[in-house]
Amino acid sequence: MSSQSATSSIIRSAVLGAAGYSGAELCVLLARNPHFALCHAYASAGRQAESFSSLYPRHRGQVDLLVEPWTDAEIENIKGKVDVAFLALPHEASEEVAPKLMAAGIVVVDLSGAFRLKDPDLYPKYYGYTHQHPELINEAVYSLMEWLDQPLPQLISVPGCYVTAASLALLPLVKAGLLTDDNIPVISATSGVSGAGRKAALSTSFCEVGLNAYGFFKHRHRPEIEQNLGRKVVFTPHLGNFKRGILATSVVTLKSGVTAEQVKAAFEQAYTGKPLVRLLSTSPNVADVAGTPYCDIFWQIDGDQVVVVSALDNLLKGAAAQAMQAANVKFGKPETAGLLGGGVCHE
Repeated sequence: MSSQSATSSIIRSAVLGAAGYSGAELCVLLARNPHFALCHAYASAGRQAESFSSLYPRHRGQVDLLVEPWTDAEIENIKGKVDVAFLALPHEASEEVAPKLMAAGIVVVDLSGAFRLKDPDLYPKYYGYTHQHPELINEAVYSLMEWLDQPLPQLISVPGCYVTAASLALLPLVKAGLLTDDNIPVISATSGVSGAGRKAALSTSFCEVGLNAYGFFKHRHRPEIEQNLGRKVVFTPHLGNFKRGILATSVVTLKSGVTAEQVKAAFEQAYTGKPLVRLLSTSPNVADVAGTPYCDIFWQIDGDQVVVVSALDNLLKGAAAQAMQAANVKFGKPETAGLLGGGVCHE
């Protein structure tokens, strides 16, 4: 895995979108990481400044930074004082502010979908707007960290949560050439309500949610999964009545003659030495990954059919922890620095 040369200096950081769940998780990770300093935390322009610990009282005494309203005027204030900005913002907001931060010499780690899809023509269909900076799409490097094969540049695009679960589950089989050429993976994945963000809405209220499917054939993570796997998929997301985590079940067909030993070898070759992927002998449970940076993977084979089950925390390995993992690598720090311990939104 490529990285910038390691240095002993502390990396100065800012988080935009610090009031939301993923941004708040980043604040906690950065405060915990001995190689990074959390210098600034920002929320949307319409909010009043308030301490992080008033937003998330369980971190009082650990993260007491003031969360201030963001305006573009802040770029001049942080220029030369911040090395990296993490964007936990809506897609269009990230797309607008990223080039301005880059012009100020700041590395951008974007958690939104603004730079994930390499085809700008997909944005109107799946994101509902026309991309205004298509030149940055090719400049950005997509940071599915266990499959990173190039140096990280100034603009880093963090994968989606569902996408991370599905891609980590299926890429070992795809890359090893074990699936039939015409196989279309069928992926069903269920996320906890924190995946919808912190803003109140009746449809995502914990008291209103049971278990339901949504986004049939048109969810924005579908083309991202297809981009990663290099093949069409059927992806159906579900919303479950739990706070955090994703459980993804993926069904694929093996080529004739592929053995169970070859499947096992593909997963072990892919993830040996990858500290944040755990290969299990029993089916994973979201309760075991909630509040952790891990993705747990299990597979079962019946003839030429394989079911791969993956579980991760949507706010951590599916968002903030993967962003922290990418920033560690970008700045030459230990890949898992700052990634141990619990999160801000617990069961």
